[in-house]
Amino acid sequence: MTTSTEQSPAAGQAATTLLRFATAGSVDDGKSTLVGRLLHDSKSVLTDQLEAVEHASRSRGQEAPDLALLTDGLRAEREQGITIDVAYRYFATARRRFILADTPGHVQYTRNMVTGASTAELAVVLVDARNGVVEQTRRHAAVAALLRVPHVVLAVNKMDLVGYQESVFAAIAEEFTAYATELGVPEITAIPISALVGDNVVEPSAHMDWYGGPTVLEHLESVPVSHDLTACHARFPVQYVIRPQTAEHPDYRGYAGQIAAGVFRVGDRVAVLPSGRTSEITAIDALGESVDIAWAPQSVTIRLADDIDISRGDLLAPAADAPPTSQDVEATVCHVADRPLTVGQRVLLKHTTRTVKAIVKEIPSRLTLDDLSQHPEPGRLVANDIGRVTVRTAEPLALDAYADSRRTGSFLLIDPADGTTLAAGMAGESFASTAPAPAPAAAADDEEGWDF
Repeated sequence: MTTSTEQSPAAGQAATTLLRFATAGSVDDGKSTLVGRLLHDSKSVLTDQLEAVEHASRSRGQEAPDLALLTDGLRAEREQGITIDVAYRYFATARRRFILADTPGHVQYTRNMVTGASTAELAVVLVDARNGVVEQTRRHAAVAALLRVPHVVLAVNKMDLVGYQESVFAAIAEEFTAYATELGVPEITAIPISALVGDNVVEPSAHMDWYGGPTVLEHLESVPVSHDLTACHARFPVQYVIRPQTAEHPDYRGYAGQIAAGVFRVGDRVAVLPSGRTSEITAIDALGESVDIAWAPQSVTIRLADDIDISRGDLLAPAADAPPTSQDVEATVCHVADRPLTVGQRVLLKHTTRTVKAIVKEIPSRLTLDDLSQHPEPGRLVANDIGRVTVRTAEPLALDAYADSRRTGSFLLIDPADGTTLAAGMAGESFASTAPAPAPAAAADDEEGWDF
């Protein structure tokens, strides 16, 4: 990650960069085995962890250690042989540090894949060489494109079971690349592998001399990490107002939170949203000390020149670069709840630190994964559907387009009755091939105070 001198951490720290990536794929495509192989062959597994895996494998009648057990930690995962929850793993090589999210492949757990990929800069999508591209492969590609993951690796796994045939790999790579490119994925790298044997995971394969590209680890170590939060529009969601009112600090008023994007400096003119009032930053406190500059994702307290009515959920942004505020949110959502999302449904919309009442006014379309066509006016979205929605909120919100900022362009729709997360939303346009959304429907009357 490249930043300017004043935005960089203190000199003397390790020069290695950090890559967040997620794995995805259909059930039994070998995701957990790939992750286990990656950790094992890169020597990122502790001795006691490996011994525990070997013991568990022997108890199941397996002669060789089942490397999938390095990530499948839940008892239900081990018993069923599937991944259910997102398993985060941290490891490092001489060239880079990694945060890995091993996400489930079963369609029932697509919501977990959304969670794991939401902060990823790269997604590894596995395909079983015997089955090729299936519906869940297309769904994972669509989710990666929707979440604006800049790099996608197609890992064609189990090549040993198809005789390491180049033609099998080439056909799958061509089909997936055409599909993902139509979705707008900017970079796709296809790699033939066998996670079970170890071909092209960390070490080059001796069985596929027709392949001259990088191994999975080589690509992970060399892919450019281009997402720099400090280069985005500056945004600061207020989490807490600090007002000690003590003898030592009788007039102290600070606004604490984590900088979502960009850089803030003492002397900057900022707008407070949604009110629109402006003031000047007089001080920034970080870790108990005053600093002149702070950048994402630091947690700081900002003090302003004027006493403005500011509370949790308000957003500070440069006065000359403030996002527009609106009560009408047009977005693409991935529906993650078992209960459907319907037109007219009352929900809570959580955006950064702000939660407001809202009504689903329209569901203009639902994405058909087979051919990427839009099914018009579906009326509702069910679990794992991806569709366009128009939401009317009770109070104005300051949302960026998700294409401009993953942090401040995303939101959640929540069931107000029990707090269940219904959908993950991305404001603005979704895919490069998406047609313009229809005009919002006229507001319907509501008798219980939810008509905005």
